[in-house]
Amino acid sequence: MSQSLTQIAQALKESTKKVQLIYAFNGTGKTRLSRKFRLLVDPKPTTVEQETQEVSDIKILYYNAYTEDLFYWDNDLDTDRDRKLIIRPNNFTNLALSFLKDQGLDNNIVTNFQHFTSDSITPKFSADFSEVTFSVTSGDDQSENNIKISKGEESNFIWCVYYSLIEQVVELLNIPELEDRATNIFNDLEYVFIDDPVSSLDDTHLIELAVNIAELVKSSQSEIKFIITTHNPLFYNVLYNEFNNAKPSSGYRRRDSEKKRFEKLIDGTFLISNQFDDSPFSYHLFLLKELETVIESGQIKKYHFNFLRNILEKTSTFLGYNKWKDLLPEDTEGARDAYYNRIINLSSHSNHHGEEVSVISENDKNVLRFLVNEIKTNYRFYSNNSSNNETI
Repeated sequence: MSQSLTQIAQALKESTKKVQLIYAFNGTGKTRLSRKFRLLVDPKPTTVEQETQEVSDIKILYYNAYTEDLFYWDNDLDTDRDRKLIIRPNNFTNLALSFLKDQGLDNNIVTNFQHFTSDSITPKFSADFSEVTFSVTSGDDQSENNIKISKGEESNFIWCVYYSLIEQVVELLNIPELEDRATNIFNDLEYVFIDDPVSSLDDTHLIELAVNIAELVKSSQSEIKFIITTHNPLFYNVLYNEFNNAKPSSGYRRRDSEKKRFEKLIDGTFLISNQFDDSPFSYHLFLLKELETVIESGQIKKYHFNFLRNILEKTSTFLGYNKWKDLLPEDTEGARDAYYNRIINLSSHSNHHGEEVSVISENDKNVLRFLVNEIKTNYRFYSNNSSNNETI
């Protein structure tokens, strides 16, 4: 059933699961969803009196595009020497950064940042944690100070600030006795919302980051709930598998996690659905499931041959074939070429959009049915519709 972003945010808030992992394509609305969710949990002040009132606790920690906007560059346009990253003051940064400073966590941030980028780049916080400068050491051990780092490195640094914070907060709230905690500002923390952290990482570091986040979530023994959204299939799959592994020492169980897909519909509404099967998400498997559904309903359209071609291309790459054509059946002499040409013709756009039609012949529909079944059988795809969880 389609819903508004506010309705989906409310459903996420009402979930009793410790962690909700959500996959969505770029442009679906993950950042807007995180904003809606934040306003449900901790609404912005509506009066001048509330706006100026000092905040003494935090109900939600969230990382998204808004978090990155709290950091901006002063490039020293006059002398081009004193470049620094400024941290915009607000209720969150005032409390969170004060906590990081008091706990001496700047070293943690530096260590995490250098691990995921380069140990030749060193961030340095000002005494009041209001700004950061960066220096780089060259191969001859000469340092250049006050450099401006790349956009990817900047995004990485901001994530490391956030990650170091939640890492310490989880450890803090694992202390059951309130009087033994270093601060009380996180005692009312209910949610941690993470939206697509550090998309600029290479695959190796992205896998490591996913494992670290999953381990942090599973180590949490307090009542904090986590929501993680991403458009990256690899990041999602690693988290998916990690959250399927219990951690008895912390009390985390597999059923404490919930995996979902978040989609934007043509009419501007949204759909969020649970992923009930035990296999992680891959785009070609999603397309295969879509083909199974339309074949069962009979509502096959021309664009479904695009789905089939996409599946063949990804499968051929994985299996090491030079051409996806080689995956097609050769049940009779010349059949492979005939299937290939038909897929090419039906999955390629005409020169003019006016020539495009979605309706295809019944013979073409039968070809799609046959090829999907052959590919599933020959290459032993896991069946999305199998009730006994067997390959077919």
